Amino acid sequence: MCGECGCGEKEKSLNINQDILKDNKRKAKSLRILLDKNKILSVNIMGSPGSGKTSLIEKTVMLCGEGKRFGVIEGDLETDLDHQRLKSIGVNSIQINTGTVCHLDAEMVEEAIKRMPLGEIDFLFIENVGNLVCPSLFDLGTHINVVLLSVTEGEDKPLKYPLIFKRADVILLTKVDLVPFLRLDEEILIRNIKRINSKAPVIKVSAVTEEGIKDWINLLESFRKDPVPLL
Repeated sequence: MCGECGCGEKEKSLNINQDILKDNKRKAKSLRILLDKNKILSVNIMGSPGSGKTSLIEKTVMLCGEGKRFGVIEGDLETDLDHQRLKSIGVNSIQINTGTVCHLDAEMVEEAIKRMPLGEIDFLFIENVGNLVCPSLFDLGTHINVVLLSVTEGEDKPLKYPLIFKRADVILLTKVDLVPFLRLDEEILIRNIKRINSKAPVIKVSAVTEEGIKDWINLLESFRKDPVPLL
């Protein structure tokens, strides 16, 4: 019975729940089809501000060897500093400035890809906005999700921000050259990662010493030969 006026009418409820990410998912699917047609492996690179995302891309490009062609879509709130860094080493790079938005979405990527020379690219890196929360929610049309976690961030981050680690296909521990100077228990850190995601490979890397970069590149190339579905 209606509780407001006592009119005898039965109360009705209207379900207005909708998948707010439905349009994003549709665009992402279309982007993945486009990239597949062009034989491009696309990689969503996520991590906190300062986790080493741009440095990883730089080292990957520099050490991957001749014949590998790269494109990058750079996501940041403001500035094109990382975009300019990558252009200086000859990378096809497109800048996206999101203003106050804390992540990239498929529509932003779609607009950037329209400006990319797809026929000249084998690997497309999408460097997401530095954040351990929002980027995990939005499919960008990429083939694999890579999460960077700097050793300076502590052992607890996988437990405090589990979703982004759950959705990772690869997890890179960055800045491992700093471990001797930190009060960090690497065993606990890796155990916490495995508690959240036991399937994703964990690779220790350093852009300074180049430790682990070749292992990362080998894994990246294996994905291109035999792509896996996102977890």
